[in-house]
Amino acid sequence: MTERAFEVFETKERVQADNAKEAAKVRESLKQHHVFLVNLMSSPGAGKTTTLVRTIRELKNDYKIGVMEADVDSDVDARTIAAEGVKVIQLHTGGSCHMDADMTERGLEEMGLDGLDLVFLENVGNLVCPAEFDVGADVRVMILSVPEGDDKPLKYPLMFTVSDCLLVNKIDAMEVFDFDMEALEERAKKLNPDIAILPVSSLTGTGFGAWIEWLRSRIEEAGHEDH
Repeated sequence: MTERAFEVFETKERVQADNAKEAAKVRESLKQHHVFLVNLMSSPGAGKTTTLVRTIRELKNDYKIGVMEADVDSDVDARTIAAEGVKVIQLHTGGSCHMDADMTERGLEEMGLDGLDLVFLENVGNLVCPAEFDVGADVRVMILSVPEGDDKPLKYPLMFTVSDCLLVNKIDAMEVFDFDMEALEERAKKLNPDIAILPVSSLTGTGFGAWIEWLRSRIEEAGHEDH
């Protein structure tokens, strides 16, 4: 049997290992600055920015908030967030379909953590790549909108597995779509028994009390009480 004259290099494993090291650095920096980071993920059109705007309005009197808007291109979302009077930076990923820990670290450095309590990273819109990369956030929150359907845990299991909280958005449109909330919850809980599932409408504000309460509790558990 002929010996292999070349080395097989598993690039994905190396990339993930390097990213894990960078994520640990991000966490340590956030801890030192007493800043809580939320990684907000969803597919395009699920309502990330609308949800984020309403969340900011609920929290900005109690926390000094910063937002990193990650997109392949454009600054549309950053302009929307800036109108809320919080610190915001636009990150262009150069074609990449996700943020990784190194990109997050550089974004945080550019934005500056001094004077902030709470930072949101609005990740690039898709349910695949962002789930694979730990950015060093304290919590991962995903949004699934009712029009997308209740079968998404079957199609994108990793996103549901790694998320701490699932916001089921656009419940005001529930009657229009064939969406089975019980089926969604069963599928998501099978992948991740600890995931918090919170039905909301970022348009009407329905369910936002439970979401804000959940987020506040996680911030306080991390030791970042209201300043």
